[in-house]
Amino acid sequence: MVPDERSSTGFLSIVRLHSIKSKIIVFALIATIIPSLTMGWVSYVNNRQFLDEKIAQELYSVTSHTSRELDLWLKERLYETRVFSSSYVVSENLEKIFHDKVALIEKKMAHRRVREYLKSVREKFIDYEELMVVDTQGNIIATSFEKQTGVIMPQNWLQKAKTGESIIGNPTWDEPLKAGIMVIAVPIVTVQERLLGVLVAKLNFRTIDQILKNYTIEETGELYLITEKGTVLISSQPISSVFMGSKLSKQVIDKLLSHRAGPVDYKNYRGIAVVGTLRMVSRLSWGVVAEKEMEKAYAQIFRLRNLTIGFFSGLVLAIGLVAYLIGLNIVRPLNRLIRGADKVAAGDLEVDLPVHSRGELGFMTKVFNHMVARLRQGRDELATVNQTLRQRNKELHELSITDSLTGLYNHKHLMETLVREVRRSKRHQHPFAVLMLDIDHFKQFNDTYGHLAGDEVLRKMATIFRDSVRGCDYVARYGGEEFLIMLPETGSDRGVQTAERIRNQMAEEKFVGDGKTVTITISVGVAVFPEHANFPKSLVSSADTALYKAKKGGRNQVVLGQQVRDEQEAA
Repeated sequence: MVPDERSSTGFLSIVRLHSIKSKIIVFALIATIIPSLTMGWVSYVNNRQFLDEKIAQELYSVTSHTSRELDLWLKERLYETRVFSSSYVVSENLEKIFHDKVALIEKKMAHRRVREYLKSVREKFIDYEELMVVDTQGNIIATSFEKQTGVIMPQNWLQKAKTGESIIGNPTWDEPLKAGIMVIAVPIVTVQERLLGVLVAKLNFRTIDQILKNYTIEETGELYLITEKGTVLISSQPISSVFMGSKLSKQVIDKLLSHRAGPVDYKNYRGIAVVGTLRMVSRLSWGVVAEKEMEKAYAQIFRLRNLTIGFFSGLVLAIGLVAYLIGLNIVRPLNRLIRGADKVAAGDLEVDLPVHSRGELGFMTKVFNHMVARLRQGRDELATVNQTLRQRNKELHELSITDSLTGLYNHKHLMETLVREVRRSKRHQHPFAVLMLDIDHFKQFNDTYGHLAGDEVLRKMATIFRDSVRGCDYVARYGGEEFLIMLPETGSDRGVQTAERIRNQMAEEKFVGDGKTVTITISVGVAVFPEHANFPKSLVSSADTALYKAKKGGRNQVVLGQQVRDEQEAA
């Protein structure tokens, strides 16, 4: 007996594992515990990561949509206020009020007309608590409220008014109106561009409150606005404190700002442990905070953890019991299995052991016999397996040269094919044309209708391009929204005609974006070998330059390329 074996045997005797039954039980438990713990941990980590990504995507989506809605809301209010300020009623009557030679009774009538106009506008729009006209000295000339409530103008408001800029104030509590408001103002000028004052609007938060409630994340989430100092303005959930009476700590604000790419966990202004994310509103110094309660957000993963622990404990007990029963009946048939295994290891696959037990060892013996039969069968199936592998390799090759979105050939395959076509055309002294096609205003389409709609446009265009050419022609996705079509045995005239036909067909196609029917056009650059270039890269460069001219010339047109120098490529 070698020293290592003697040492291990002595150790097993000390821990009372000298019997086969004990060894099987311990081995079964170890073989169960280690993989189970490993798989359980991996499963927990993967599920936690998946849940984190899901929560991050959900929170990011909510803050992004809310931020855009708030920005749009502010733009609409500023636009409306400019419309109100440019009204003939306001400017004309203000000139009368400020003019020294106008009679007092006429000034009073002008003042009354301005006030009535402000009241009528205020009654038609729910976002305005009060509208007022303020002169350049900061004095209130007219207001839509029954009595003057006063207004605190932002710093440098007069300088901004003189330059025609919009004035945006900070949120505050208006005691006469008994409401939280935000002041915006726009200049009032005459036809001669003389500044008369500003039209001030006190905006309420009703529409913002509805926006937050519309984007609230289920029942476990909360969506609210904060100032740059962390003061809570309004929330989708009821706030027990007074207006702007709740606040996030500076540490929480810094944490949210430093992790804008993903959610962070913290205690919110209610003192509840949450996971949330922050996104700033572009036109305002506000932030949109979306959060979910930590306990409820991760309730599913907590349940999975407890279930895994219970399952693991039950599995260990069951495996221990099964191992004990196996150990009681394994000694006698074990040698028979060992002898059979020795024969198989020596290359004898004609072994067929008799089955004398209906228990686990009998099943093991059947499995052993089945294993030997499968080994015999495996030798015969090896050729079939190799054939299957070759087929899979062919499929993998197809995937490597195909664009996954459009199903067309990708850029790598395109350049290889272009090199071969140049060599063939040089050998036979035949021309061929290259069409570089680009979708007009595709980025604008994506920004308006979303990238999913943009991907659908790319797929549909790929189908149209493929169906619009001959069977011998070649269509590939060059990159982004650019496609390349190669027309063998085609000169300049036919190349331009084909490009015009495809362009006209695309102009007649209808695409759907956000439920709306949209017309999309393309620009095409055409280059011909060897008329414009003698090498692949130079040919693509010529077509790309022609495409650029088509874009610069107004888009939705076909431009034929020019000859380019390719001596460097030849070298």
